Order: sequence, then structure tokens, then C-alpha cells
Amino acid sequence: MLMNEIRMDALLPAEMATRAEYLGVRKAEMPAFTMFMLALLAGAFISLGSIFATTVAAGGMSVTAADGVVAYTTGWPYGVTRLLTGLVFSLGLILVVVGGAELFTGNTLIVMAWASGKVTGRALLRNWAIVYTGNFIASIATAGLMFFSRQYTFGSNSVGIAALKIAVGKSDFGFLQAVALGILANALVCLAIWLTYSARTTIDKIVSIIFPITAFVAAGFEHSIANMYFIPYALLVKGFDPEFIATISDKVPNLEVLTWKAFFFNNLIPVTIGNIIGGAVLVAAIYWVVFLREKKVQ
Repeated sequence: MLMNEIRMDALLPAEMATRAEYLGVRKAEMPAFTMFMLALLAGAFISLGSIFATTVAAGGMSVTAADGVVAYTTGWPYGVTRLLTGLVFSLGLILVVVGGAELFTGNTLIVMAWASGKVTGRALLRNWAIVYTGNFIASIATAGLMFFSRQYTFGSNSVGIAALKIAVGKSDFGFLQAVALGILANALVCLAIWLTYSARTTIDKIVSIIFPITAFVAAGFEHSIANMYFIPYALLVKGFDPEFIATISDKVPNLEVLTWKAFFFNNLIPVTIGNIIGGAVLVAAIYWVVFLREKKVQ
């Protein structure tokens, strides 16, 4: 009786692996249109978390007006700002998981079903291609909507300055550095999703998500889908609001490194490669070996 009560409280790791395998099959076999629409939602959801994070990051800045007078400041230490930024960014994955959307980085866990022979390599790559495309389109669309909202002028322009600084930092990585940061980020993202497989309630899922996601953002790791919003948003501001850029350019060092070429080659491509390795190898493959390999042999 006691064991039954414990099992009702949360799934054990071996049961979580079976659940991950089952969900991988469902995701891979999902009709293309449904998969694409849910991918659009996930891209938008992660963008909402990114918007929240950018706004909070702006709170840790000191912004001066044209006459040199400090217009907006909080003076938060770096670590505190990163902690709060990561905490609010968790909104994105919470919306994805609880709302049933399809996120490319989380879907690297489908590798568990593929390794068990329950999903073909073609079905796995089909899922990744459709979901990645949907995530990208929704992220770019959200960035465009945010540009037209001019929310980047809020807080005496501090939101826009924060958005540009975030994007500049993300556009100046070396290839191997970006891959490594991508590996670390999606290892934590997939661990967050893995923990939700033990959940019995929505609250369980939310709590499971918060700490791993806060950790990866606070540490400065790189998430490809989030970057589909962060960098294009800043590029739109830089490219289509020269008056704003002229006003704040002295507050954003190295703004010249922020280009579409840098977005793809210094960030998105290597970070995506890293995300695949972090999720598919460091989480999915290891848990498959531990809990599911012997089942396949039998």
C-alpha cells in the first residue's frame, strides 16, 4: 500500500524513460499540419519568455538622459540580474510544456524512441525539420510584432539597450564556444523536460522546469530557439530605427558586430548543433542506455 502511494506521488526514473519513449513515438507520428501549428505556438511561447527576460534585464542597468543625468537605475549586481532574468525566462518552457506545444530543443529527446527502434530516422528528422521551421517563423514574427510595439523605448530606452546588448553578446561567439554553450543549454532544457515526465500535476511540471531553466539562463548558455527572437529583434531595431540607434549607440559597445551573417554563422548554426548534442546525447542517449537498452535487447 505504501509503495502504491509513492507511485501515485511521482513516476520513478525507469517509468519516466518509458514515458519519454512513448511521447517520442506520439510526437514523431503527429500529422505534419498539427506539428507545424504547435511548433508555431512554441516559438511564440519561448519569445514571450525572452521578452519577459529582456525587460527584467533592463532593470539592472543605469541609463543616462541626453543631459547626462541618470534617468533610470537599480544597480543590481550581475549575478542577481542573471538570476532574475533566468527565473522569468522559465515562462517560455512552462507555456510550451503545459500548453502542449512542440519545441525543437525538447524534441531531441525523441532520440530515445529512435534508439529503441520505435521511431525511424526519417520520422525523427521530419519532426525536427518541421518543428524547427515553425519555431523559427513564429520567433521572427514575434520579433516583428515587438518592433512595431516600440516596447524597446520603455524605461527611458533601457529595454532597447538591454535587447541590443544581449544580441551583441550573442553575435560575437567563436564557433566552438557557441557549440559548447549550446550543449550546456539544451542539456539543462532537456533535463527540465525529463523531470516533468515524473509529474502528476501541473504544479509538479512548473516546479520541475523553473530551476534547470533559471540555471541555464543565469549561466549564460545558448538556446537556439530563444536566439531566433533575441537577435532578430535587435537587428530589426538596429536596421529600421536609426533615430533610436543614434540616441543610444554610445551605450551599446561593438554594435557593428550585430549582423544577419553573425546571427546565422556565429550563433544559430553552431548553437543548434550544440543543442542537438546536449539533448540527444547527454540526456536522451544516456537515459536510454541506463533504462531502455536492455529492453531492446530482450
